[in-house]
Formats: sequence, C-alpha cells, structure tokens
Amino acid sequence: MTDTADSTPLSGDRHPAHGRIAAFFDLDKTVIARSSTYVFSKPFFAQGLINRRAVLESSYAHFMFLLAGADHDQMERMRANLTNMVAGWDVAQIQSIVAETLHELVDPLIYAEAVDLIADHKIRGHDVVIVSASGEEVVAPIAEALGATHTAATRMEVVDGKYTGAVDFYCYGEGKVTAIEKLAATEGYDLSRCYAYSDSVTDLPMLAAVGHPTAVNPDRNLRREATARGWP
Repeated sequence: MTDTADSTPLSGDRHPAHGRIAAFFDLDKTVIARSSTYVFSKPFFAQGLINRRAVLESSYAHFMFLLAGADHDQMERMRANLTNMVAGWDVAQIQSIVAETLHELVDPLIYAEAVDLIADHKIRGHDVVIVSASGEEVVAPIAEALGATHTAATRMEVVDGKYTGAVDFYCYGEGKVTAIEKLAATEGYDLSRCYAYSDSVTDLPMLAAVGHPTAVNPDRNLRREATARGWP
C-alpha cells in the first residue's frame, strides 16, 4: 500500500474531550489489494452460483477497477449487474462460502501497512469501521478478521432467506456519509476528530465528512482533489 498518511498525528487522543474517535476505512484497494466482491467469484462459480461468462466479466471489471479506479457510472453498472446476478441466491449459502474461503482468499491480499494502521488506531483507543459498497455478507467477515469495531456495507433485500435483487441500502458515495453519520449519532463520534482512508474519488463525500482524511493508493481524480485540499 502506498501514499498513506504519517500516523504520528494520531497521538494524544486516547481520551477525547469532545466525543469519541473512529477511523473509517474503505475496503477495496485501501485495505485489500482487490475488489472484495471479485475475490469470491471463483468459489461462487464452483458452487454453481455464477457461470463462466460472469467470472470473465467480473475479471474484466476488476482489471478496469485496478487500472483506473471506479467512477460513478462504473459503480452504477456494477451495482445493476450485481443485483441482477444475486436475485434468488440463498443467503446462508453465501455466508458459508465466504466463511470457508475467507482466510485462503483474502488474507494474502491485505496490505501490511493497513494492518499496522488499524492496530495504531486501536492502541490509541479509536474505534475502527470498515465502510464498503460491497455486500455486508462479504464485508462483515473481512472486517471481523481485521478486528474492526463496526461495519457499514451495502444491504440487499432478503425474503425467505433469499436475495430478491433489490437493495435496502447502497453504501456508496453519499450513502457512506449517511452510514458514518448514523454511527456517529449512536456511538458518540465527533466526526471533526475522526479519520477516513480511501483510494477512490467516489469516496470524496466520506473523506470530506471527517477532520482527518487521507488518500490511500489514490486514483488520478482523488489525487488531484487531495492535493488541492491539502490532504495527505
């Protein structure tokens, strides 16, 4: 992981005077080196949930995501494809697949610098929150493995244990701000003293919502914005 902030400003806030402190981490290309949804495409294929074409399409989408970073239109297309694809899937089966393959597939992709930064925040008494546009069935186990305090992720509608294809909450763009503001209200976070880390310009609203934003592995547009705003 490159282009991270110096963590030294974190000192001295173990006992906040005006509210608790959290560090909000985007997941894909910020904490792990790939798209979290793409990581599980092969076991989903092995279980018969997706066909070979879907695997190839997800591979191409992942390549473009790594190459240039996802913009708004790409994220909207990915959301539409994902919701169409998962309609009818059994939630328990997805949870089982993720649990069985999590460490094998995800552990090698976690940036060592991200692990150190998460540990640094926890030592200073900060909560750690993983905030991702990927589905909560994928994000929550990864967040738990990382020792995160909370998870904010996209929630799909479930009826009788199966996905309907509808989205209850899309944790993307301004949706991420909605999620962290809700957590701030329930957990007593002072967002002006909180931290946020992301690689993508699509997370500009989340980064702008906290007092200590940092661009991590930034795409071209986020690098430009971070430079203009004086963010590390």
